[in-house]
Amino acid sequence: MQTAPSLFISHGAPTFALESGFLVDRLAVLGAALHDIKAVLVVSPHWQTNQLEVMTTAQPETIHDFYGFPAELYALQYHVQGHLELASEAASLLKAAGLSCALNSSRGLDHGAWTPLMHLFPKANIPAFQISLPYVATPQTAYALGQLLAPLKALGVLILGTGGITHNLGHLMRGDVDLSYVAQFGDWVRQAILEARIEDLLDYRKLAPDAALAHPTDEHFLPLFVALGSRSPDEVLEVIDGGVAYDILCMDSYLWQMTA
Repeated sequence: MQTAPSLFISHGAPTFALESGFLVDRLAVLGAALHDIKAVLVVSPHWQTNQLEVMTTAQPETIHDFYGFPAELYALQYHVQGHLELASEAASLLKAAGLSCALNSSRGLDHGAWTPLMHLFPKANIPAFQISLPYVATPQTAYALGQLLAPLKALGVLILGTGGITHNLGHLMRGDVDLSYVAQFGDWVRQAILEARIEDLLDYRKLAPDAALAHPTDEHFLPLFVALGSRSPDEVLEVIDGGVAYDILCMDSYLWQMTA
Protein backbone atom coordinates (compact mmCIF):
# COMPACT_ATOMS: atom_id res chain seq x y z
CA MET A 1 0.00 0.00 0.00
CA GLN A 2 1.28 3.44 -0.93
CA THR A 3 1.86 5.91 1.89
CA ALA A 4 -1.05 8.30 2.38
CA PRO A 5 -0.48 12.00 1.64
CA SER A 6 -0.16 15.07 3.84
CA LEU A 7 -2.50 17.93 3.03
CA PHE A 8 -3.25 21.45 4.19
CA ILE A 9 -6.53 23.02 3.11
CA SER A 10 -7.51 26.64 3.62
CA HIS A 11 -11.14 26.13 4.59
CA GLY A 12 -12.20 29.78 4.43
CA ALA A 13 -15.63 30.70 5.80
CA PRO A 14 -18.17 28.01 6.76
CA THR A 15 -19.92 28.74 3.46
CA PHE A 16 -16.97 26.98 1.78
CA ALA A 17 -19.14 23.87 2.13
CA LEU A 18 -21.61 25.38 -0.35
CA GLU A 19 -19.14 26.96 -2.75
CA SER A 20 -17.67 25.97 -6.10
CA GLY A 21 -14.49 27.03 -7.89
CA PHE A 22 -10.99 25.80 -8.62
CA LEU A 23 -10.10 24.75 -5.07
CA VAL A 24 -13.37 22.84 -4.64
CA ASP A 25 -12.94 21.15 -8.03
CA ARG A 26 -9.34 20.21 -7.25
CA LEU A 27 -10.32 18.69 -3.92
CA ALA A 28 -13.02 16.60 -5.60
CA VAL A 29 -10.55 15.30 -8.19
CA LEU A 30 -7.93 14.65 -5.55
CA GLY A 31 -10.33 12.74 -3.31
CA ALA A 32 -11.49 10.57 -6.20
CA ALA A 33 -7.89 9.74 -7.11
CA LEU A 34 -6.80 8.73 -3.61
CA HIS A 35 -6.73 4.99 -3.04
CA ASP A 36 -6.19 2.82 0.04
CA ILE A 37 -7.00 5.68 2.41
CA LYS A 38 -8.17 4.05 5.64
CA ALA A 39 -8.99 7.23 7.55
CA VAL A 40 -8.45 10.98 7.65
CA LEU A 41 -6.82 12.57 10.69
CA VAL A 42 -7.80 16.25 10.90
CA VAL A 43 -6.19 19.02 12.93
CA SER A 44 -8.43 22.09 12.80
CA PRO A 45 -8.22 25.52 14.46
CA HIS A 46 -11.75 25.03 15.74
CA TRP A 47 -10.97 22.37 18.32
CA GLN A 48 -8.57 23.78 20.88
CA THR A 49 -7.98 22.21 24.28
CA ASN A 50 -5.70 22.50 27.29
CA GLN A 51 -4.03 19.20 26.51
CA LEU A 52 -3.99 17.00 23.43
CA GLU A 53 -7.18 15.06 22.84
CA VAL A 54 -7.88 12.37 20.25
CA MET A 55 -11.41 11.83 18.98
CA THR A 56 -12.57 8.24 19.31
CA THR A 57 -16.24 8.93 18.55
CA ALA A 58 -17.83 6.07 16.59
CA GLN A 59 -20.18 8.34 14.61
CA PRO A 60 -19.14 11.96 15.10
CA GLU A 61 -21.89 14.53 14.80
CA THR A 62 -21.65 17.48 12.41
CA ILE A 63 -21.00 20.52 14.61
CA HIS A 64 -22.34 23.83 13.27
CA ASP A 65 -20.00 25.98 15.35
CA PHE A 66 -20.86 29.33 13.76
CA TYR A 67 -23.75 31.77 13.66
CA GLY A 68 -25.38 34.26 11.31
CA PHE A 69 -25.13 32.16 8.14
CA PRO A 70 -27.83 30.93 5.69
CA ALA A 71 -30.22 28.26 6.96
CA GLU A 72 -29.09 25.82 4.26
CA LEU A 73 -25.64 25.72 5.87
CA TYR A 74 -27.07 24.55 9.20
CA ALA A 75 -28.99 21.81 7.39
CA LEU A 76 -25.80 20.21 6.06
CA GLN A 77 -24.78 16.93 7.67
CA TYR A 78 -21.61 14.93 7.08
CA HIS A 79 -22.45 11.40 8.20
CA VAL A 80 -19.03 9.80 8.48
CA GLN A 81 -17.72 7.01 10.67
CA GLY A 82 -14.89 7.43 13.13
CA HIS A 83 -12.00 4.96 13.37
CA LEU A 84 -11.29 3.80 16.91
CA GLU A 85 -8.34 1.58 16.01
CA LEU A 86 -6.39 4.24 14.11
CA ALA A 87 -7.33 6.98 16.56
CA SER A 88 -6.02 4.80 19.37
CA GLU A 89 -2.83 4.22 17.39
CA ALA A 90 -2.42 7.99 17.07
CA ALA A 91 -2.85 8.37 20.83
CA SER A 92 -0.26 5.63 21.41
CA LEU A 93 2.28 7.45 19.26
CA LEU A 94 1.75 10.64 21.23
CA LYS A 95 1.97 8.91 24.60
CA ALA A 96 5.11 7.02 23.54
CA ALA A 97 6.71 10.41 22.90
CA GLY A 98 5.89 11.47 26.44
CA LEU A 99 2.95 13.72 25.58
CA SER A 100 -0.16 13.87 27.76
CA CYS A 101 -3.09 12.75 25.64
CA ALA A 102 -6.75 12.03 26.41
CA LEU A 103 -9.31 10.07 24.41
CA ASN A 104 -12.59 11.84 23.67
CA SER A 105 -15.45 9.53 22.70
CA SER A 106 -18.14 12.21 22.33
CA ARG A 107 -16.51 14.95 20.25
CA GLY A 108 -18.00 15.69 16.82
CA LEU A 109 -16.46 17.17 13.68
CA ASP A 110 -16.15 20.96 13.72
CA HIS A 111 -16.64 22.98 10.54
CA GLY A 112 -12.88 23.21 10.01
CA ALA A 113 -13.03 19.46 9.43
CA TRP A 114 -16.34 18.67 7.75
CA THR A 115 -16.47 21.59 5.30
CA PRO A 116 -13.32 20.55 3.38
CA LEU A 117 -14.13 16.87 3.82
CA MET A 118 -17.46 17.39 2.07
CA HIS A 119 -15.53 18.38 -1.06
CA LEU A 120 -12.69 15.88 -0.65
CA PHE A 121 -14.84 12.84 0.11
CA PRO A 122 -18.45 13.87 -0.65
CA LYS A 123 -19.79 10.35 -0.10
CA ALA A 124 -18.45 10.39 3.49
CA ASN A 125 -17.07 6.93 2.79
CA ILE A 126 -13.66 7.48 4.43
CA PRO A 127 -13.62 7.41 8.25
CA ALA A 128 -12.44 10.58 9.94
CA PHE A 129 -11.23 11.60 13.37
CA GLN A 130 -9.63 14.71 14.84
CA ILE A 131 -6.78 15.56 17.16
CA SER A 132 -7.16 18.79 19.09
CA LEU A 133 -4.89 21.79 18.85
CA PRO A 134 -3.54 22.76 22.28
CA TYR A 135 -4.07 26.38 23.29
CA VAL A 136 -0.34 26.66 23.98
CA ALA A 137 0.69 25.27 20.57
CA THR A 138 3.41 27.06 18.62
CA PRO A 139 4.69 26.54 15.08
CA GLN A 140 7.48 24.43 16.57
CA THR A 141 5.21 22.17 18.63
CA ALA A 142 2.71 21.85 15.77
CA TYR A 143 5.53 20.80 13.45
CA ALA A 144 6.75 18.28 16.03
CA LEU A 145 3.19 16.95 16.35
CA GLY A 146 3.14 16.32 12.61
CA GLN A 147 6.44 14.47 12.84
CA LEU A 148 5.08 12.24 15.59
CA LEU A 149 1.94 11.45 13.59
CA ALA A 150 3.79 10.77 10.31
CA PRO A 151 4.05 6.97 10.86
CA LEU A 152 0.27 6.78 10.57
CA LYS A 153 0.57 7.57 6.87
CA ALA A 154 2.08 4.12 6.28
CA LEU A 155 -1.14 2.71 7.76
CA GLY A 156 -3.25 4.60 5.24
CA VAL A 157 -4.05 7.68 7.32
CA LEU A 158 -4.30 10.94 5.39
CA ILE A 159 -3.01 13.72 7.64
CA LEU A 160 -5.02 16.87 7.03
CA GLY A 161 -4.40 20.27 8.55
CA THR A 162 -7.06 22.91 7.92
CA GLY A 163 -7.15 26.63 8.59
CA GLY A 164 -6.06 29.57 6.49
CA ILE A 165 -2.93 31.07 4.97
CA THR A 166 -4.29 34.40 6.16
CA HIS A 167 -6.99 34.97 8.74
CA ASN A 168 -7.85 38.43 10.03
CA LEU A 169 -11.63 38.67 10.27
CA GLY A 170 -11.29 42.11 11.80
CA HIS A 171 -10.54 43.41 8.30
CA LEU A 172 -13.70 41.98 6.72
CA MET A 173 -15.61 44.76 4.96
CA ARG A 174 -13.11 47.35 6.15
CA GLY A 175 -12.65 49.79 3.29
CA ASP A 176 -10.09 51.79 5.26
CA VAL A 177 -7.54 48.94 5.48
CA ASP A 178 -4.78 48.28 2.95
CA LEU A 179 -5.24 44.60 2.15
CA SER A 180 -2.12 44.21 0.02
CA TYR A 181 -0.62 42.26 2.92
CA VAL A 182 -2.88 39.29 2.06
CA ALA A 183 -1.15 38.57 -1.25
CA GLN A 184 2.29 39.52 0.07
CA PHE A 185 2.06 37.17 3.03
CA GLY A 186 0.59 34.39 0.89
CA ASP A 187 3.37 34.76 -1.68
CA TRP A 188 6.03 34.63 1.04
CA VAL A 189 4.55 31.45 2.51
CA ARG A 190 4.29 29.83 -0.92
CA GLN A 191 7.90 30.59 -1.78
CA ALA A 192 9.13 29.36 1.58
CA ILE A 193 7.25 26.09 1.17
CA LEU A 194 8.46 25.64 -2.41
CA GLU A 195 12.04 26.15 -1.22
CA ALA A 196 11.50 23.99 1.89
CA ARG A 197 12.67 26.84 4.14
CA ILE A 198 11.21 25.23 7.23
CA GLU A 199 13.20 27.28 9.73
CA ASP A 200 11.98 30.49 8.10
CA LEU A 201 8.40 29.27 8.24
CA LEU A 202 8.74 28.33 11.90
CA ASP A 203 9.99 31.86 12.56
CA TYR A 204 7.34 33.47 10.33
CA ARG A 205 6.34 36.00 12.98
CA LYS A 206 9.72 37.68 12.58
CA LEU A 207 10.49 36.95 8.93
CA ALA A 208 7.23 37.07 6.96
CA PRO A 209 5.86 40.41 5.75
CA ASP A 210 2.96 41.72 7.85
CA ALA A 211 2.67 38.49 9.82
CA ALA A 212 0.74 40.19 12.61
CA LEU A 213 -1.80 41.50 10.10
CA ALA A 214 -2.14 38.14 8.38
CA HIS A 215 -2.56 36.32 11.70
CA PRO A 216 -3.43 38.36 14.78
CA THR A 217 -3.57 34.95 16.49
CA ASP A 218 -1.88 31.72 15.39
CA GLU A 219 -4.59 29.08 15.49
CA HIS A 220 -5.58 29.16 11.80
CA PHE A 221 -1.96 28.93 10.65
CA LEU A 222 -0.71 26.23 13.04
CA PRO A 223 -2.34 23.24 11.27
CA LEU A 224 -0.12 24.02 8.28
CA PHE A 225 2.85 23.09 10.45
CA VAL A 226 1.26 19.76 11.37
CA ALA A 227 1.02 18.95 7.66
CA LEU A 228 4.57 20.18 7.07
CA GLY A 229 5.90 18.07 9.91
CA SER A 230 4.18 14.94 8.64
CA ARG A 231 5.42 15.19 5.07
CA SER A 232 8.19 12.98 3.70
CA PRO A 233 11.23 14.28 1.74
CA ASP A 234 10.30 11.76 -0.98
CA GLU A 235 6.87 13.23 -1.51
CA VAL A 236 6.11 15.66 -4.31
CA LEU A 237 4.65 19.04 -3.41
CA GLU A 238 1.62 20.42 -5.21
CA VAL A 239 0.55 24.01 -4.63
CA ILE A 240 -3.21 24.37 -5.00
CA ASP A 241 -3.91 28.00 -5.83
CA GLY A 242 -7.09 28.92 -4.01
CA GLY A 243 -7.14 32.64 -4.70
CA VAL A 244 -8.46 35.10 -2.11
CA ALA A 245 -11.92 34.96 -0.53
CA TYR A 246 -13.72 38.04 0.80
CA ASP A 247 -10.57 40.07 0.03
CA ILE A 248 -8.92 38.85 3.27
CA LEU A 249 -8.61 35.05 3.18
CA CYS A 250 -5.75 33.60 1.14
CA MET A 251 -7.08 30.17 0.20
CA ASP A 252 -3.87 28.52 -1.03
CA SER A 253 -3.63 24.85 -0.09
CA TYR A 254 -0.75 22.37 -0.19
CA LEU A 255 -0.46 18.66 -0.93
CA TRP A 256 2.49 16.34 -0.41
CA GLN A 257 2.17 12.86 -1.88
CA MET A 258 4.17 10.04 -3.39
CA THR A 259 4.02 9.69 -7.16
CA ALA A 260 4.00 6.45 -9.10
